[in-house]
Amino acid sequence: MRASGPSTARIGPPTTRGALISIRLRRYHRSLLLSAVTLAGLAVGTQTTGTAFGATAPLSGAREVVHFDIATLQQPENITLEPGGAADVTFQKSRQVAQVALSGTITVLATLPAPPTGSATATASGIVRTADGTLYVNYNAGANSGIYRIPAGGGTPVLVVAMPEVKVLNGLAIDASRDTLYATDSSSGTVWKVSLRTRVASLWTQGGDFQPGSTSTSSLGANGVKVHNGAVWVTNTGNGTLLRVPINKDGTAGTDTVKATGLSGIDDFTFTGRGDQVLAAQNGTNQASIVSSDGMVQTVLTAADGIENPTSVAVKGSTVYVASGAYLTRTDPNLLLARLR
Repeated sequence: MRASGPSTARIGPPTTRGALISIRLRRYHRSLLLSAVTLAGLAVGTQTTGTAFGATAPLSGAREVVHFDIATLQQPENITLEPGGAADVTFQKSRQVAQVALSGTITVLATLPAPPTGSATATASGIVRTADGTLYVNYNAGANSGIYRIPAGGGTPVLVVAMPEVKVLNGLAIDASRDTLYATDSSSGTVWKVSLRTRVASLWTQGGDFQPGSTSTSSLGANGVKVHNGAVWVTNTGNGTLLRVPINKDGTAGTDTVKATGLSGIDDFTFTGRGDQVLAAQNGTNQASIVSSDGMVQTVLTAADGIENPTSVAVKGSTVYVASGAYLTRTDPNLLLARLR
């Protein structure tokens, strides 16, 4: 979900002023063309591009493969992957869930129910996929807030558990071995546990490490969340931190530890498949970073590589997916691929 703070210029290998202006002009004109595209029924073909950028090792070959239409609120907030390589994303402001083929075709799988009259603007956020193709999605919509289930292949969303008391449902993770979901509330700095067997949500953990500090430039605390190696990992946007919370044998939360700091504007993240190494999307600072198991942070993608306020990332083998919502730039929301060496 959007993190406050300005987008930044490139942090990486130098680029001439003229080259940067040329890149920005090309992307600006491209976004004007894309804004004329509107959704027609359930499937929309979106042009792909072969434009290649840089990236910093261990990433290489960054390229935008799908451009979304900001005019129809196609701004991806979260991402999960299909076995064949397609990406399922939430479009935050249009309350839609869509499947994005790497050929450029965008298929709307579901539209979440309209919010009650008079409620705040509805937003779709976290998304996860189960082995049978079922999708679970976080939805903020006043009395309609909660976690919804969407059948494999798309269809009518069904409310799994109502969570109207939660102010800003954001990240979502699944522990398939326990039939359990974990969801963050970025406003209160809490992590919720949802049983898929009983359809009951309960507060799992909270505390100062999950809330934005008093000097934070963001009002968001706990944001991205993943289950990995017997623990729940959580980002704190306001504090720029990555946290690890062990799952006790009885399913309760253990004592959290800070695994990395200095991740300004961090949103969602994923594990790369190399132990505890993490790839993090830093929405507020318009970059993505690799976080090693010892907490070292290395910037690997910036605006010069094609991202625009990245909200979420995913990894399949050696392929990296980065979804950009363009919440601050408001120019070119897109899906970028890169190779992880």
